[in-house]
Amino acid sequence: MRIQADGGQPAVDEQFCSSCGAVIKKQAEICPECGVNQSEGGSTKGSNKDRTTAGIFAILLGGFGVHKFYLNETGMGVLYLCFFWTFIPAIAGFIEGILYLTKSDEEFQRQYVNN
Repeated sequence: MRIQADGGQPAVDEQFCSSCGAVIKKQAEICPECGVNQSEGGSTKGSNKDRTTAGIFAILLGGFGVHKFYLNETGMGVLYLCFFWTFIPAIAGFIEGILYLTKSDEEFQRQYVNN
């Protein structure tokens, strides 16, 4: 961890790590000291997924697992695709869509996006 000469304040192009407090570049996605993702919301791809979009995908296209692919859960998306003909994924997708839409944005991000 670098120590700043001006009393511990990071430079203009630096910030503190949200986890360990190390001084890192503002552009850094991952802290080199502790390895924690620094992007807003902490999502692995650096972008937040929209709760409403995921909910609509789940309700309308849930039988094909589109909402799982949207949330970067590729394995579950493939599983939904393999069994779409049983209509079980469609029922599960409908229920998941309702659950997505009834959660707050923060709760959705924490539970489904920032795994």
